[in-house]
Amino acid sequence: MGVTLASLAGAQANGEKGKALFVQNCAACHGTAGKGDGPAAAALNPKPRDLTDKAYMAGVKDEYLMDIVKKGGAAVKDDQIRDVIAFVRSLAQ
Repeated sequence: MGVTLASLAGAQANGEKGKALFVQNCAACHGTAGKGDGPAAAALNPKPRDLTDKAYMAGVKDEYLMDIVKKGGAAVKDDQIRDVIAFVRSLAQ
């Protein structure tokens, strides 16, 4: 069963697609498990966020995550970002 998330103007996101995009575009910094421990993380200041932190993820809105990815992440389309957010949300469950 795939992870889905109704978010950002009611769009249906696909966590399985998001996982593939995350591994391709985000894991170098955030690590494959989303803990902020990817191979590039040591050289970054500030360090990448631990996306498995339940308290943090419970308090952050999808719109904020969308904005962060648009400003600092790989160039991906909005629907792809929604898919990544669906996957990232599953990491903190």
